[in-house]
Amino acid sequence: MKQKTIRRYLPLLKCYRSLRKLAAKGWHGLKRLLSILSVLNPGRLMKRLDWYIIKKFIGTYIYSIILIISISIVFDVNENLAKFSQYNAPLKAIVFDYYANFVPYFANLFSPLFVFIAVIFFTSKLAGNSEIIAMLASGLSFRRLMRPYMISCVIISLVTFYLGAYVIPHGTVIKQNFETLYKNKRKNTSAENVQMQVDQGVIAYIQHYDNTRKCGYGFCLDKFENKKLVSHLNATEIHYDTISDSKFHWRIYNWKIRELQGLKEKITQGNQKDTVIMMEPTDLVYSKGQQETFTSPELRDYISKQQSRGSGNVVQYEVEYHKRIASSFASFILTIIGASLSSRKRKGGMGMYLGIGLVLSFGYIMLQTVSSTFAINAGFPPVIAAWVPNITFAIVAYFCYRQAPN
Repeated sequence: MKQKTIRRYLPLLKCYRSLRKLAAKGWHGLKRLLSILSVLNPGRLMKRLDWYIIKKFIGTYIYSIILIISISIVFDVNENLAKFSQYNAPLKAIVFDYYANFVPYFANLFSPLFVFIAVIFFTSKLAGNSEIIAMLASGLSFRRLMRPYMISCVIISLVTFYLGAYVIPHGTVIKQNFETLYKNKRKNTSAENVQMQVDQGVIAYIQHYDNTRKCGYGFCLDKFENKKLVSHLNATEIHYDTISDSKFHWRIYNWKIRELQGLKEKITQGNQKDTVIMMEPTDLVYSKGQQETFTSPELRDYISKQQSRGSGNVVQYEVEYHKRIASSFASFILTIIGASLSSRKRKGGMGMYLGIGLVLSFGYIMLQTVSSTFAINAGFPPVIAAWVPNITFAIVAYFCYRQAPN
C-alpha cells in the first residue's frame, strides 16, 4: 500500500524538488520559471487587437445566423402551416422535432454564406470608421491583420465540421421522420431486383424487398469458387430478424440448396431456416437524403462496405463525405476574399461590398451544387467535385489578397 502511495505522488515530489532548486537559486530561478511559462502560454500571441476583431467576427457571424434563419423560419411556417393543420401535427413535435433540427441543419449548410456576410459587414464598418487605416498606419501589416480572422475561422470550421459530421445527422433522422408523418413526404420503402456481393464470391439477389415489413421475395444466394458455381440457394421469402442481438440475422422460408461437386449434385430443402447473411436492410433500400442521416464514420464504413460489394449507388455518399470536409475549409477562403475586398475605405459604405459578397457566396453554393450533380449523374470523381469550389475560389482569394491595402 505504501509503494502505491509513493508511486502516485512521485511526479508531485519531482516537481517540488525542481521548485526547491529554483528557489535556492534566488530570484533568477523564479524569473527563469516565469519566462518558460510565458513562452508556453498561447495567450501571449493574442493582443488586444486580436480579441477585438475575434469578438466582432464571431458576434456578427452569430447575429447573421439568427437574422437569416429567423426569416427562413417565418417563410417555412407560412408554407407548411396548412400541412401541419391537415395532419394534426402537435406543437411539441413541430418545435422540438422539426424546427429544433431545421435551424442547425440550414445554419450549418449555409455557414460559408454567413461567414462571408459577417466578414463583409464588420470589416466594412471598421474601414468606414477609419480603424483599419489607423491599424495600417501604425505599422501593422495586412498579413498580421488577418491573424485574428484566421483564428476565428479555425473556431468556426471546427464547430461546423463537428456539427455536420456527428451531431446534425442524428437530428436529420428526427426531422425526416417528422416530415414523413406530418408533411406527407413518403420515404422509399421498397426495392426491386437488388443484386450485391455480400461476401467474397457470394452473390445475393432479391426480386422484391419491402422495408416496412423487413421482408423480401424471390431470394437467391450463389456461392462461387474459382469462378465456378458450387452452391445455389433459393427461397420464396426472407425476413430480417429485428429482435436478434447479432447483426445480419435472416430467416428464410421454403428454401432449397443445390450443392455442386463436380458432376454430382446434392439437394437440401426445408420450410424454415435461420441463417447469417452479410447484408442489412439499409443496404437494400435507398431513400432520398439518406446520406445526410449518416455520421462521417458511418458514411466511411458504408462506402467501404458497398465498394467491396461492387455496388454502384455510393457516389452520393462519397460526395456527402468529402463535401463535409471541404466545406469546413470554405470559411478560410471566403474570409480572405471578404476581408481583402472590404478593408479599403471608399465612398458609398458597405452596400457594394455586401452585394459582391452575396454574389460570390451564392456563386460558391451554386458551384458546389453543380459539381455534386456532375459527380452523381455524369461520373465526375466525388473528391474532385467536392473540392472544385474551394480550388476555384482559392484562386480568387489569392488575387483579392494581392490587391488588399498594405
